[in-house]
Amino acid sequence: MDLIDDDGAGGADNTPEFSVSELSGAVKRAIEGGFGHVRVRGEVGRVSRPRSGHVYMDLKDDRSVIAGVMWKGVAAKLATQPEEGMEVIATGRLTTFPGQSKYQIVIEDIAPAGAGALMAMLEKRKALLASEGLFDQSRKRPLPYLPEIIGVVTSPSGAVIRDILHRLRDRFPRKVLIWPVAVQGAKCAPEVVRAIEGFNAMTPGGPLPRPDLLIVARGGGSVEDLWGFNEEAVARAAAASDIPLISAVGHETDTTLIDFVSDRRAPTPTAAAELAVPVRMELAAVTRDFGARMTRAMGLRIEHRGQRLRDLGRALPRAETLMDGPRQRLDVMGDRLPSALRRGVDRQRLHLSEVTGSLRPSILRRALEAERLRLADRAGRLSLRGVQREMSQGRERLDRLGNRMSEVQGARIAEARSKVDALGRLNETLGYRATLKRGYAVVRGDGALVTSRDAAQTAQRLEIEFADGVLSLDHTGSAAGEPTQQPTVKQKPRSKPGKTPPEQGSLF
Repeated sequence: MDLIDDDGAGGADNTPEFSVSELSGAVKRAIEGGFGHVRVRGEVGRVSRPRSGHVYMDLKDDRSVIAGVMWKGVAAKLATQPEEGMEVIATGRLTTFPGQSKYQIVIEDIAPAGAGALMAMLEKRKALLASEGLFDQSRKRPLPYLPEIIGVVTSPSGAVIRDILHRLRDRFPRKVLIWPVAVQGAKCAPEVVRAIEGFNAMTPGGPLPRPDLLIVARGGGSVEDLWGFNEEAVARAAAASDIPLISAVGHETDTTLIDFVSDRRAPTPTAAAELAVPVRMELAAVTRDFGARMTRAMGLRIEHRGQRLRDLGRALPRAETLMDGPRQRLDVMGDRLPSALRRGVDRQRLHLSEVTGSLRPSILRRALEAERLRLADRAGRLSLRGVQREMSQGRERLDRLGNRMSEVQGARIAEARSKVDALGRLNETLGYRATLKRGYAVVRGDGALVTSRDAAQTAQRLEIEFADGVLSLDHTGSAAGEPTQQPTVKQKPRSKPGKTPPEQGSLF
């Protein structure tokens, strides 16, 4: 019976019933019967290659998307494998997939029809940034081995941050600062740029310390979903970051511009956490292994040195045997010593007898006479003329030395006299006598210095020193300034010029 034929009953109770499989099969036959082989032009979206070898993809334009599947045998024969963003022409047949209630095209052949608009823009940006050297390996910095603080730029509500935190907790727990951002849409790029720049602007060791490592993460998605990470501003912010940066955008097959400029690219967010920190248990195991190896090495070294010492000790003679030879030689020498002493005494006695035999009085007289003749010859050579010549030469040297001494002494006396004269002139200039010549005087009362009028009135005796002498005044009176008798004037001899008196007087 035809599924879409009407039996004319018209009643709701007379409508035939179909199972889900029957209905899905009828739809499939209708689509396959209405469309045979078709050719579709579109841009390749998501591409999936499972282990089975089949290829699943999306073909899309600006308004619609159709799923496509390419079986393993067809995919193996293609000269150009389809990639996301490529504009292709796919040839195949339409069918349905009842398990998901969707229709799809089974691709039998596919050929590139040109790069898509998004991919063309991406390639243009990539070429621009590459020409500026932002992709060079020389500018990429090494990641810190064990960062204290890790900054994560991602969505706080997705599974990505949970995967990263879980993996960090399993490997080596670290402090994590999360900067929430939108990971797709129009807000994605500016928020990611602000997050990277914000982390770099933090003060190291401040209240909120700057991270030692950054992770920019997002899960997988289509080109449109990941397009925010292809923006030029995001790529330049990642390149300008002073903090080492790991990009973990998308899955392993997804590639964005931030992956090229980052210091390290991780295929997944979980892999980024694995790159960020080592495994604590592995570090502990390595440390224990190093400690054990060091202990074994030190033990083996000590054992080898001990064995070497024992070997050398066995090669050395014993202390008892070292004294056997000298002890035996001492015994032999002790036995030979008496006879050797006797022979030595006999030789000396013989030599003495030979020498004493040649000592006769005549020989001594001849030797004495020879010495007397030699002494007389030396005395004749020491004549009076020679002595006088030596004395004359000594007197001349003495006169020369005396003249030189007189000249030096005269020069030193003249120099000392000049210094004394200069010091005398300086003393006269600086002494108070020079001041007295300018009209001043020194007043003393009863032997003490007078510096006020009251002191002068109460003094019984006044002495006034002028430049040419000293004037003494003796008086008595009941009232100050009214003497009862005429004062007497006594002139004292003037002291030597330039000599400072014992007490310095006041100058009036």
